[in-house]
Amino acid sequence: MQKEIEAKLSQYQDAYLEKDLLAAKVIKHIEVEIDKIILDLVFGYPITGVKEDIQAALTALLTPIALGKTIDIKLSSQIDAHGKQGIQGLANVKNIIAVGSGKGGVGKSVTAVNLALALAGEGAQVGLLDADIHGPSQPAMLGVVGERPVFHEKSLLPIKRHGIQSMSIGYLLDQETPIVWRGPMIGKALQQLLKDTRWEALDYLIVDLPPGTGDIQLTLCQKIPVSGAVIVTTPQDLALLDVRRACEMFNKLSVPILGVIENMSGYQCLHCHHEEAIFGAGGGAKLAQEYLLPLLGKIPLAVSIREMTDQGCPPVVAEPDGRYAKLFYQIARKIAAKLSLQAKDYSARFPKIKVMNEY
Repeated sequence: MQKEIEAKLSQYQDAYLEKDLLAAKVIKHIEVEIDKIILDLVFGYPITGVKEDIQAALTALLTPIALGKTIDIKLSSQIDAHGKQGIQGLANVKNIIAVGSGKGGVGKSVTAVNLALALAGEGAQVGLLDADIHGPSQPAMLGVVGERPVFHEKSLLPIKRHGIQSMSIGYLLDQETPIVWRGPMIGKALQQLLKDTRWEALDYLIVDLPPGTGDIQLTLCQKIPVSGAVIVTTPQDLALLDVRRACEMFNKLSVPILGVIENMSGYQCLHCHHEEAIFGAGGGAKLAQEYLLPLLGKIPLAVSIREMTDQGCPPVVAEPDGRYAKLFYQIARKIAAKLSLQAKDYSARFPKIKVMNEY
């Protein structure tokens, strides 16, 4: 019966891993008792939102061969660290995911904050770093006004909102204060925000990158073990010109690109419901095909997304069961699942060895 169970499980294709459970090494234990079948499955990405669906599908799959036995399926998640070897990571941070575009105005920051909130909603411990030193926007998107991080034991304590930890230069300066710094100062400021923040046991740290391919991007990718990058673009050809440069930058810096998100993919009139491709169509799919990347999803151009985010309560929090929140949840699961298939980083588990001379 155990072989029959394994054969049945090999027929189940996980929608986010895009592999069967045997190939994905999700199955940790199968036990057949007199009156019960016990399965222990451990996924490498958070599954809170799809746990019941997976249980129901597997139960239906195994019932015909169970011979009346009770089917007990235990599902859980274990998020491991993935990152560059040879680069020291951040304390208490397993994975760093950079969200970039190489271009401004494509909705990258809105996408980053909603992905962070979606991963947290799926059960992961998540942090969000606003790496746009010149134009920090995450404080407003998270509804943090006038609150300063607490400085404790030579570290900044991240500000918590909607279940995630966050840090931004915007928390440290007044909203009207312009940041007129040269490249080296910006790079140093980013490193301080990353390393001097006392993150609390994060599974994922989402980094909202600024436009371009300059000092901040180089500092992040060369001195921090970035686990993967997510590319955000709009469908129009003009946006793709800059986004391609971002793809090339990540490739040259040996940062795996997890996929492409097409934002502002279309607009539906609130009155007549006519759909219009204001920024063109197919740009995200074209870019993904060009670089052999998965198209993670398409986010429409919607007034409500802008309104909720401007009010400091993005769609994933404001309307968790709404259409747009579901899109962000699906994309977040795909990103986490793609990352879980990469090589694991065990460096944090190794003991530190000190060589001392004793007299």
